Amino acid sequence: MYNILDYGAVGDGAANDGPAIQRAIDACSQAGGGRVLFPGGRVYSSGHVALRSNVEVHLEMGAVWKASSDLKDYYSLRELPESLEREGGVPSYVNCEYAGRPYLVFIHAFDVENAAITGFGVIDGNESIFYGTDTKYHIEGSFYPRVPVLFLEAVRHLTIRDIRIQGSAFWTLHMVGCEDVLIDGIRILNNLRMANCDGIDPDHCRNVRITNCHVECGDDAIVLKNTADHMQYGPTENVLISNCTLVSTSAGIKFGTEGEDDFRNVCVTNCSISNSNRGISLQIRDKGNVENVMFSNITIETRRFSYQWWGRAEAISLTAADRKPGVKAGKIRNVTFRDIHCRGENGILLFGSPDNWIENIAFENVSVELKRRSKWEIEGYDRRPCPDVTDDGLIKSRISGIYADYVKGIHLNRLQVSCSEEFLPYYQEEKTFLHVQDSSDTI
Repeated sequence: MYNILDYGAVGDGAANDGPAIQRAIDACSQAGGGRVLFPGGRVYSSGHVALRSNVEVHLEMGAVWKASSDLKDYYSLRELPESLEREGGVPSYVNCEYAGRPYLVFIHAFDVENAAITGFGVIDGNESIFYGTDTKYHIEGSFYPRVPVLFLEAVRHLTIRDIRIQGSAFWTLHMVGCEDVLIDGIRILNNLRMANCDGIDPDHCRNVRITNCHVECGDDAIVLKNTADHMQYGPTENVLISNCTLVSTSAGIKFGTEGEDDFRNVCVTNCSISNSNRGISLQIRDKGNVENVMFSNITIETRRFSYQWWGRAEAISLTAADRKPGVKAGKIRNVTFRDIHCRGENGILLFGSPDNWIENIAFENVSVELKRRSKWEIEGYDRRPCPDVTDDGLIKSRISGIYADYVKGIHLNRLQVSCSEEFLPYYQEEKTFLHVQDSSDTI
């Protein structure tokens, strides 16, 4: 046991305890491994800390590990721009692109094995120091990309269990090139107005289990990535997501948009998505493909949020389109939705491209209940991000149970669509549950 108080930590919420925490972690690793203890009842403020091999960082109940308010305390992964204003001046809700490597990091790991963070304490990202434009429904960050709470790269045998993470101003738990990952029983509680504060982001990772977690965040709750700066780690594959409860002002579960490599062999089961702008979203804009994916036993409740958030309350949204001219998007194929029950202000969107059709999508025992749940206009479907940033990405249409364009092989078995009385003005005029255009094969 390596108690950080024995290495000089104060725990008064003011002093920078980062150096003391680092000394305890380094001593533990150099001795062959063990537990680094954050005693309860204190707030430990720190800047950058690096995790090491064979070390379990354990936060007791009542312990808070809070990110420093001084950006100089963080470790720089790449050179900061002269001004920390958003690169290019494009707001996050238009067409933000991110190659996957932040400027600064708080809790960091690189090329370690047997690393763990456990306990019932709290890790706090100190989000308020990163506020830019703060409005009633949306907070734009002061610069982009901001500081993730955890940026863990090339970790083999990673465990994060029971901890609560809160107040992130960017991707909360970003794992890059990690293998054999267990995320179990954690809580992520972020500001639902804060842009880009994703919950859990496995990026080029393999053999990942995310179980028994609760995530609330402004942006995607659990989102699989394959970013451009980390292509050496290969595809994201062999992922199990189960028994999670998710709330998001963007999507509960998403693949992309950063998808430079393939997503394959993914199972999502026994999850509840509620009060979210979209339920499940597969957004392919880069060259990576999505294939061999199963979603099962999931309840989805959607409602629309303000225009800054991508989505129009689609319960399920699969879109494949080039991010920009000359960048060919990958394919979505062989995806099954089984025992899915949806309720909210939109149905299912399947939207490919004339030269990139979505293929072999199956819906088995799926119900869609269309019901008014917010004050915002119900105005069709959202296909953002789009190649042209001047394109609002809106498909102006009445709502169907399923809206499908450029799809080959839609397999339906026990699909039920219902519409509440107050929703009838927004429903398809023909009162049909399925809109199909430029699609073919088995329906």
